[in-house]
Amino acid sequence: MNACIARSLLQSLLALFLVAAAVQASDDTSALKHKRDDLSEADLRRVEAITVPVTDFSKAERYEAMSAGAGTSIAPNDQDSFTQFSANLAFEDEEGFKLGDALFEKLWVSSPSSTQASDGLGPLYNARSCLSCHPRDGRGGPPEGASDGTSMLYRLARAPRNDGERQMLATYDMANFPDPIYGAQLQDRAVPGLAAEGQMKMTYSELPVTLADGELVFLRKPTYAVRDLAYGALDPTTTLSPRVAPQMIGLGLIEAIHEADILSRADPDDADGDGISGRASLVRDRATGEIALGRFGWKAQTPTVRQQTADAFAADIGLSTPDLDRSFGDCTEGQTACLGLPTGVQARLGAVEAPDPVLGLVTFYSANLAVPARRKASFPKTLRGKEIFYQSGCASCHTPKYVTRRDAAHKAQAFQLIWPYSDFLLHDMGDGLADGQTVGIANGREWRTPPLWGIGLTKAVSGHTFLLHDGRARNFTEAILWHGGEGEKARDAFAALSTRDRRDLLAFLESL
Repeated sequence: MNACIARSLLQSLLALFLVAAAVQASDDTSALKHKRDDLSEADLRRVEAITVPVTDFSKAERYEAMSAGAGTSIAPNDQDSFTQFSANLAFEDEEGFKLGDALFEKLWVSSPSSTQASDGLGPLYNARSCLSCHPRDGRGGPPEGASDGTSMLYRLARAPRNDGERQMLATYDMANFPDPIYGAQLQDRAVPGLAAEGQMKMTYSELPVTLADGELVFLRKPTYAVRDLAYGALDPTTTLSPRVAPQMIGLGLIEAIHEADILSRADPDDADGDGISGRASLVRDRATGEIALGRFGWKAQTPTVRQQTADAFAADIGLSTPDLDRSFGDCTEGQTACLGLPTGVQARLGAVEAPDPVLGLVTFYSANLAVPARRKASFPKTLRGKEIFYQSGCASCHTPKYVTRRDAAHKAQAFQLIWPYSDFLLHDMGDGLADGQTVGIANGREWRTPPLWGIGLTKAVSGHTFLLHDGRARNFTEAILWHGGEGEKARDAFAALSTRDRRDLLAFLESL
């Protein structure tokens, strides 16, 4: 192997390590804590009692409407429902939240620029601001024919080609390789004077599904491709994985869930025989260098809010941070024009384009966005729907409640009863939802269970109801009917419901 090829391979490896998080391809969770070490025996008994699955569906559970405990927002249920700070945030922390909000909305510009504190964009990128991907901190959606597709992007990856590459993956704790030219992500925008890498192309066919009561539902089956590629064809083995930007609420609380509570729900060998074999995602925490529990991202590839934020700065906007020094973003060695452009690194501002005050404040903002209170949690129709949710097996993966760590990094997230409705584990969701792309220990059929809190406000916040990782589902019914693999039993139970029971279940989801 000559030096040029070696450098190219190493660049590809490092790019994926920094952008998608390096992983240990193993189910060995021995490095993680399997027992809560933050509670006294008395507190542990309290936690176990309050998080036991409900059996009485005649009334709402105590505190059920307060989805995020004391941090729950009770602001009006409108387009700003996801933009509020946690209700229990200390007054002295509000300034940091508001500064982080301003930086989250900040539009970055290309270099060189007279506004040196704002330059460094790209050179290749998907968005000019965090808000572009997460409008009003809500869920993104597919372009649907529009030219602005910044709420959705393609992740690019290929499997190792030979024993040498497989050995390199093992040596570097890597899970897959980015495309050798286009990198780990298709960048559909570029600074002036540089061509964007290409554009997403998607078409849909309609699949009819007849429910037990005779209702005919059509599911959109997507086909994904790329057009207008600027640097030649993708590698023949590169896979495309479309990703819609998820909602931003409750991230700090998710990070504050003790890993033991998530690991206790993992059943990788399906020992209980229920057909559900959730697996913990093991990833590399860049801050510590240790193996950690992945919690964030569609494939649970990221362990912390800060690492997720640094990854987004680098891959989506093309900005270097103290945690991820990539001033050229996702540009690869083969993209010489990109690497020849100026960056936003200025000596007087520091060694990176988004120095720690920026990264830290955006992380703080992201970690403290409040979860809205439930609506109609005590209504009879909602309670009937909740019972059907349990009876159909939905709660087997969408775990309703947790109590966060007493020793959480921030006091606003400490010892809160929260209701995210997720086990945060990886599940095989079948061929229909498979993207064929490995990320960490997650294979091409596996996805993290997405939390459901706030899902009933998607229309109000985001202006649409597109769901799932690629926005193919246009409503709750379509999203449920796409469940396969470990979700097939729940999907079939839903399809077999009477009209009234199905509507009650949907009313329960709307209340979350």
